[in-house]
Amino acid sequence: MRKEKEEAQEQPEQSGGRELYEWAQALVGSVLTVVLVFTFLIRLIGVDGHSMVPTLQDGDRLLVLNSMFDHDYQYGDIVVLRKDTFLEEPIVKRVIATEGQTVDIDFGEGTVYVDGVALEEDYINEPTYLEEGTEFPLTVPEGCVFVMGDNRNRSSDSRDSRLGTVDTRYVIGKAVFLAFPGADEATGEKNIRRIGVIHA
Repeated sequence: MRKEKEEAQEQPEQSGGRELYEWAQALVGSVLTVVLVFTFLIRLIGVDGHSMVPTLQDGDRLLVLNSMFDHDYQYGDIVVLRKDTFLEEPIVKRVIATEGQTVDIDFGEGTVYVDGVALEEDYINEPTYLEEGTEFPLTVPEGCVFVMGDNRNRSSDSRDSRLGTVDTRYVIGKAVFLAFPGADEATGEKNIRRIGVIHA
């Protein structure tokens, strides 16, 4: 009788220990998965500055798909890149043209042309009047992209001869999701309704 009671007491203790072990194992597995995802697949990168207003605000936090998984950049993609000879910190810009395409800008009218066709840029803050040293028309070399900020007259981008067309090897990745909004430049408030997938 005493032996049966002792066995009955041991069973709940063993069951509780097993549950704790399984819970810890699941937690460690989850943490490792998150670490691997954020190391190799996705990065969380912040927007620093106002060059992408109104699409992105200073302080926005973006989920960026690593370039090793998606390096087929298209017009409209928002990318994060780093070129140390231009700026040490990563910058966020929009792809305007890809290899083989010709970019021309009429700074008088503020219109950007790609392969002779005027772009319909409903995403920009104002027309493109700022010249920064790059000569146009310009044909994008193989393996490169031409990028611009949406806040055209407050953006240093491929119009700046120090940056010019960007070798895609300098691209960290493509912004796919706005995870945490920064303060709106106009109102100073954070609009959580902006959280979501970033569309070209």
